[in-house]
Amino acid sequence: MQRTLTTMMLIGAMGGGIVSAEETTESKDLFVHPFFAFCMDTHDSMKRDLREQAALLKELGYDGAGHLWLDQVAERIETLDEAGLKLFKISMYVDISAEQPFDTRLENIMPLLKDRGVMLALLMRGMPPSDPAGDPKAVVIIRRIADMARDAGVTVALYPHFRDWLERVEDGVRLAKLVDRPNVGVMFNLCHWLAVDEEKNLDALLDLAMPHLVGVSIHGADRAAEVQAGTGNWIQPLDSGSFDVVAFLNAFRQRGYRGPVGLQCWGIQGDARDHLTRSMAAWRKMSQALCAVSSAEK
Repeated sequence: MQRTLTTMMLIGAMGGGIVSAEETTESKDLFVHPFFAFCMDTHDSMKRDLREQAALLKELGYDGAGHLWLDQVAERIETLDEAGLKLFKISMYVDISAEQPFDTRLENIMPLLKDRGVMLALLMRGMPPSDPAGDPKAVVIIRRIADMARDAGVTVALYPHFRDWLERVEDGVRLAKLVDRPNVGVMFNLCHWLAVDEEKNLDALLDLAMPHLVGVSIHGADRAAEVQAGTGNWIQPLDSGSFDVVAFLNAFRQRGYRGPVGLQCWGIQGDARDHLTRSMAAWRKMSQALCAVSSAEK
């Protein structure tokens, strides 16, 4: 992405070093997005259980967590509630080629999610990536899930995922329009976008996606060309990598996005405390930089 004047202002605003605990307390009102972590448990060398995960996220200042698949949903909710945190997202696979395309436990789990403002993120597979021939069956399946989710106040987030049938943000937008349900939208995932697109396309893609956008996920990363060439690191702590995450977030801010932001932690090795601590420090600096630019623009 080109460095505009706004981007240079963001860099300047972030030049003050790590934010102290005192500064964080005083400027908490500057955090315009709820910030949650997900996939933080998949490669954690400490193998924390759900209660330990919630305690760690609370200690470090996260607003909540995402959850993979439909196992232990009740326990995830209970442990987050105890810590005063929110369940933001549950991820679930949908196979549009299967006779039973999704986990049948979903219907019984919906009452647990009622009025909690949870996103149900659908990772959709079963045909070659982006093949529109899968649209008719997918629309029927998504509508079925959306109607099931409606009474619980659950938002269905179409989740583009590298090498899945639903691979690109454009696929999600196309499907959201076809499904035509008010509780169906699209999640923009930095890692999966970097794997399939060119950075120069971001602005046009965001203009297309914004009317349907319900969530965004970020992490540290190298540039898209490096990731696609296999020479760059893909998912990293938020303070790492050559990709300009602040400018990326600013593009969403400029278009009025004020929804949740998730921290993608898949594949990050070692003790989760280490990378979650680093990423929270980076998030606080980024948030303050973006708020400084926003104030300067008023």
